[in-house]
Amino acid sequence: MKNLIKNKLAVIGLGIALGFSFSGCKDYLTVEPIDRLTGNNYYLSQQDVETNIAFIYAKFFTKINETWVMGAIGEARSGEIFVSEGANSYNSRKVIEALGRNDINYAMAGNDFQWYNIRAITNWKTYYQVIQSTNILIEKLEEGIPGVSGSDQTRYIAEAKFIRNFTYFWMVRLYGDVPYFTDAYHTEPQARESMVSVLNKCIADLSPQKDLMPWSLNDPGLRGARPAKGAIIALLMHMNMWNSSFDPANKQKYLTEAVALGKQLIDSKQHKLVAPFNDQNWATVTKGRSEESLFEFYKSINYGDDVAALAPFWDHFLRWPYKFPRYTNQLSHCYFISTYMNQIFPEGDADKRREMWFEDITSDNGRFVLRKFGTNVYASGNEDKNPDNTFSIFRYSDAILLYAEACAELNRDPEAIAAVNMVRDRAQATRYNGGGGSDLKNFIFLERGRELIGEGIRYFDLIRTRRIMSREWTLSPLTLDQYNRGGWTWPIDPSALNNNPYMELNDYWTSIGR
Repeated sequence: MKNLIKNKLAVIGLGIALGFSFSGCKDYLTVEPIDRLTGNNYYLSQQDVETNIAFIYAKFFTKINETWVMGAIGEARSGEIFVSEGANSYNSRKVIEALGRNDINYAMAGNDFQWYNIRAITNWKTYYQVIQSTNILIEKLEEGIPGVSGSDQTRYIAEAKFIRNFTYFWMVRLYGDVPYFTDAYHTEPQARESMVSVLNKCIADLSPQKDLMPWSLNDPGLRGARPAKGAIIALLMHMNMWNSSFDPANKQKYLTEAVALGKQLIDSKQHKLVAPFNDQNWATVTKGRSEESLFEFYKSINYGDDVAALAPFWDHFLRWPYKFPRYTNQLSHCYFISTYMNQIFPEGDADKRREMWFEDITSDNGRFVLRKFGTNVYASGNEDKNPDNTFSIFRYSDAILLYAEACAELNRDPEAIAAVNMVRDRAQATRYNGGGGSDLKNFIFLERGRELIGEGIRYFDLIRTRRIMSREWTLSPLTLDQYNRGGWTWPIDPSALNNNPYMELNDYWTSIGR
């Protein structure tokens, strides 16, 4: 713990210095070499490596902290979220319904919506700064850093490659095709590369690191907050499942790899679904660093972490007594519409998640509460505070259900059913005992919606399973033409064109955009 605090203090100084270094970035990718701070005169010890890694995570989190990213990119665009009549800042929050109509240009331009800073999502500058930093770190680790050798060197390289490839995966899901590079001091203008090709390079880059990384780190306080083998497996599974949709000629290969990865994770018994399923145990999951956390951005008021009020997903779905102060939070700002809630949690079906994670689940107004994120409340009186939760990225149940999905796609129905029932058993829900084929695939998709609601997964599941084109599965479907032209992507900020003759923006958003 002392080392974590020490690292945080060191990162503050490094972050300020790097802020000056990044200010003159090359326009075409908005990255630049940062020799002064990342050359041999900087990497002189293991502590330097730790400090730089901490800064890299903090840098990525600045993008999550800019706006309501976890809701805007992974939840709202499927159209099931509505703003509660009478909620505070009602006019500003209507931007969420614009996202639900896939009207991103309006969401960025509306005068009432500027508080949300949605336009920041379209700017990939910070992501490329993260990639540049990891590229330099990997090069320096491979050259050799005093005091860093053997298993420590191997682990740091694996971690740096995890961050690099996670960042590319995150960008692919937002923008589609992206420029790809791994050289430490990249300076050449570069075109966007097919997202399938990018992810294949990421898979090839990260796969050898999987078995070089330990299942757990020496400090239990780092569980989930720093990647171990389970995080690498989860990322590889997600990348394979994404490509299985967009590279149909090689679909079987991707699915087979996802199954092998999921089986390795489950068979290892290194992670578990925290049980029994009750408020106290669930609070440990949402707080972070639990046994089912694979990767998260751990934030805590105990560390004085600066989390913007709008950044947490759960801010929009809690009212008093889960959100303070009472006089301004009598209503939740938003709710999931009842037609969707009844689809994933049919009334009368045994499922403890329905009763434990929600209040007024089908109210269609500000009485709705997504109590799933409301257990870690450390506020009282007039404090304007959100619950103190982690920003979960990969959780064990997510990986189990990806494994189930891949098994079902390969017609390995008994394995798929066994996996989905692992998640349902923890939730004290009725076990799946139906048939295979489309019924099983649809059930697994809905189970992911149930288990992972609010965790920034749903919209990406709709995209990669192509259910985004069916009103059966979303209130905001795309046509086949819109899907093929990238209507599911985000616009790319025009600054990406600066001094780069090879760069193109997402045509869907620069032409019709609807």
